[in-house]
Amino acid sequence: MEDNIIAEYVEKVRESSTIDPQLYVDYNVKRGLRNADGTGVLVGLTRVGEVHGYIISENEKVAVPGQLIYRGIDVDKIVAQCQADGRPGYEECAYLLLFGELPNTAELAQWNRVLDAARRLPDGFKEMAIIRAPGKDIMNSLARAVLTAHIYDDRPDDLSLANVLRQCINLIARFPVMAAYAYQVKAHYYLGKSLFLRHPEAGQSTAETFLTMIREDAQYTRLEADLLDLCLILHADHGGGNNSAFTTHVVASAFTDTYGVLAAATLSLKGPRHGGANRRVMDQMSEIKAHVKKWDDAGEVADYLQQILDKKAGDGTGLLYGLGHAVYTVSDPRTELLREQARRLAVQKGREDEFALYELIDRMGPDVFNKGRAKKKVLCTNVDFYSGFVYDMMDIPLELFTPIFAVSRIAGWCAHRLEELVNGGPIVRPAFKSVSESHDYVPLNAR
Repeated sequence: MEDNIIAEYVEKVRESSTIDPQLYVDYNVKRGLRNADGTGVLVGLTRVGEVHGYIISENEKVAVPGQLIYRGIDVDKIVAQCQADGRPGYEECAYLLLFGELPNTAELAQWNRVLDAARRLPDGFKEMAIIRAPGKDIMNSLARAVLTAHIYDDRPDDLSLANVLRQCINLIARFPVMAAYAYQVKAHYYLGKSLFLRHPEAGQSTAETFLTMIREDAQYTRLEADLLDLCLILHADHGGGNNSAFTTHVVASAFTDTYGVLAAATLSLKGPRHGGANRRVMDQMSEIKAHVKKWDDAGEVADYLQQILDKKAGDGTGLLYGLGHAVYTVSDPRTELLREQARRLAVQKGREDEFALYELIDRMGPDVFNKGRAKKKVLCTNVDFYSGFVYDMMDIPLELFTPIFAVSRIAGWCAHRLEELVNGGPIVRPAFKSVSESHDYVPLNAR
């Protein structure tokens, strides 16, 4: 289509779609399902996960240290125990999210065997879903693979609880495999690299499986596997109100099949306002490192952050990526856990100077943001601030940052998908008020 025609159509779309911002105020519209104070509008209940970052006291929002809770259990405690035991914890978290309780030793061993047995893709799947249609974007490839799984399922549209649970378990097991294959195929067809498509190995954790399958030599260090496992634990769920979990509830409420539900959640996560944010952090940090001469000079760093906020640097949005969160205020518990492990890896990789820069921005970013503002905002760095740096230190390619998020979050999505099915709520159908003016129909020959 010719550019001038598109340009003409764009102007028509802009003119016909623009809504006066004051109308949102006049009609008390909860844009983004947010209240005026930034808190979320209560639209559902969940037993899966909880995100706690503030309390309402005397009708005012009061910031408190952040907590991430899976099925009533603080994630801090899960991480601490798994690290003390020297074992991976993501599989335990997936079990907890799905079934509502921690597995005992025998149950965890059985669960690991169930995941092992389900990891390998059906015969012909990777050829049809991934190799024959190599994609430039791995999240799109992952969503397409999820939709293709519908074809390989003998009962794809059976909404019985047993069948949907089977589908969910298969997808939890296969997400790391599908993401790894999608990356390898992209690397081969678009980046000119050799094609390595390994079968998943029995007895490996999800983190170990993923690292093995994305690397030419299939090697990884214990620290790398432990750190990736930590990231998977921290990303496994984030309550029912985050965009992709809410998408899961919305699409599931229409009684569509599991593959349609989870493909929609995957594409929601892709967005740079959601799971794609860690890539934005990396881009911004690369710019900061290139333009700030002395990384340990707080004044010089603060000046450049102010330029980004003033839209004189950065991508022109005025946003400091990795700073702030919809719920967390004083602290993001995921950041607290990831920061210390990132410090260890930075020492091992000889990147202490870069880590010090991250830590400096972590400390001073909120003050720079609030400088000169009449109404101060309680802010903290979120998990995206450090996660991309961690993946980069592990030599994980940038295009895999968001897919790793999906490999983890599939457990939470499945738990929410099952919860929606069990409770059988109505189809999600909020109201939109039309503010269009009335017009008479004009016959074609009179226009």
